[in-house]
Amino acid sequence: MQITDILVAQGLVNEAQLNSAFEASQTAGQSMGVTLMQMGLITESQYVAALAHQIGMDFVDLGEYPISRHAVMALPAAIARKYSVLPIDIEDGVLILATADPSDVLALDDVRSTTGMEIQLVIATRRDVISAIDRYMRADDELHTLSSTLEEEADEDVDLSELSEISDDDAPIIKFVNLLISQAIQDRASDIHVEPAENSLRVRYRIDGVLHEAQEISKSLALSITSRIKILAEIDIAERRKPQDGRMSITHNGRKIDLRVATLPTVWGEKIVLRILDNTTAAYDLMDLGFSKDNLARFRESFTKPYGMILATGPTGSGKSTTLYATLNIISRPEINVITVEDPVEYRLPSINQIQVNPLAGLTFASALRSILRSDPDVVLLGEIRDRETAQIAIEAALTGHLVLSTLHTNDAPSAVTRLTEMGIEPFLVGSAIDCVVAQRLARRLCSRCKTAYIPTEEEYVRARFPGPEPSEIPELFRPVGCSSCANTGYKGRLAFHEVMTINEEIERLTVRRASAAEIVAAAAEDGMTSLRQDGLAKVLTGETSLEEIFRVII
Repeated sequence: MQITDILVAQGLVNEAQLNSAFEASQTAGQSMGVTLMQMGLITESQYVAALAHQIGMDFVDLGEYPISRHAVMALPAAIARKYSVLPIDIEDGVLILATADPSDVLALDDVRSTTGMEIQLVIATRRDVISAIDRYMRADDELHTLSSTLEEEADEDVDLSELSEISDDDAPIIKFVNLLISQAIQDRASDIHVEPAENSLRVRYRIDGVLHEAQEISKSLALSITSRIKILAEIDIAERRKPQDGRMSITHNGRKIDLRVATLPTVWGEKIVLRILDNTTAAYDLMDLGFSKDNLARFRESFTKPYGMILATGPTGSGKSTTLYATLNIISRPEINVITVEDPVEYRLPSINQIQVNPLAGLTFASALRSILRSDPDVVLLGEIRDRETAQIAIEAALTGHLVLSTLHTNDAPSAVTRLTEMGIEPFLVGSAIDCVVAQRLARRLCSRCKTAYIPTEEEYVRARFPGPEPSEIPELFRPVGCSSCANTGYKGRLAFHEVMTINEEIERLTVRRASAAEIVAAAAEDGMTSLRQDGLAKVLTGETSLEEIFRVII
């Protein structure tokens, strides 16, 4: 039976679609399966399932299958990665092995001889197999083995000059640090915390905004590990008394990833934080960031203007810079001059002039901003408004025909106006210069595979303060459960809540007379502004996140 006949029999495609795909595959010189997937008519899983049916084998969706930890442990990770195979279950002494290539006889022989068990093959997509190997056959065992080896070799009097000359990638300390970083990237971590304690060295990963403990290592290895990281980041390994900053780049699965490294002296030694800067983040589209249709329309109306100031506000780690980068991706064109001043420059953007602040050399936000205004910019991105001098120059730039994007630390959008006046900026300048303020928070996104529906209690519903009149029936919401796809957290990825305030005549008038933030909030709400809480609750109702995340990130 042909693969196309199976797809038709399963109702996935019809004859007309097959004819169209056949012509396209002939033109492109590729298989029908690839063409059908490119046309969006079938998914990779559906195609592989049809192939499995054709050869009389079972297809398994590894994202849904309850993979047995006992089965996974039966095969060394090195062999699983070498052949892209994964044991998923054991039935009556027979090892159920998921593979994307059932014709690989050598792989079957190696697995059979290594495990000493009979093998029953099932088919899965290659992407699912590799993803499951990364989830279940983590580097933890190898890290544990390496840490044991390092403890045996540990010497309290570490020779730093010898450490800096190590170049063998197989050296235990190099492999250990490389594994820590690669495991963090596989786990979608945004930060790696290497923290010394009295008797140990703790490693934690920040995943979807929450810290998770990854490793606890002997204190005797602390100096070797921190020195190795500092060498990679080109930081002075002999200086341990003051904070230092550095940067390094690695290649992971063909992607270049930058890491920003910061050291901090503590009572037990140097704490190191590595911020993982995946350059694909800088290429986000605004729709990827979770803007609602109305909020995006209000925001787009502001950044498409040739001048004025746009502010992104929120606490540290709320995604303000990512929002501004995504905005720059839309604004940036060959015919305009875009210059940024940042501390630090996190993402390198093509065709944009980026300046790194260097206070030791006298290059502050204010001095850099003065200089770039003499370089004929059309658009200026200012990493952060920290003081009156910087705010004054930025306001004046917005009033003299430049589009200025910047960030400010406030709890909501209306507070940005009062914050600038408190810095000493004249209210009439603030009201005239600012065009739009976007407040933002990041919350964890519910895992689509395992989230479950439930009816909240009346107490939970009241506490959430849903807008509008009380419903006759409390709506159905979703909550986290936990599965293999989300590492049993119930969440996978993040989304943003937004509050977009555009400055109208009423808000400008309130700003000039130094009105309170509460009065500005009321005027903005009357103008159609959706609050952070309202935007978050709307995303709770659509099943994108949970009430717990609303309570966690919004006061």
